Amino acid sequence: MRIVFDEAEQDALRADARDLAGVDPQIAYVLERLAGEGIDLDRITPWEDLRENLGQPPLDDSASAADVA
Repeated sequence: MRIVFDEAEQDALRADARDLAGVDPQIAYVLERLAGEGIDLDRITPWEDLRENLGQPPLDDSASAADVA
């Protein structure tokens, strides 16, 4: 499954990419790719898996604000 942005959203992402190109070219690149390609949901790593890969404990409803990244 893929999320594709409509033309107005693509234009907004590309405008943000142009604004950030001189300041943060990596973010600008990501925004441009999102505008052009959308998001492939089959290739996304779930947040909890990312936390686990970093050695962080799982989040639950009892976690205090200090425990949240």
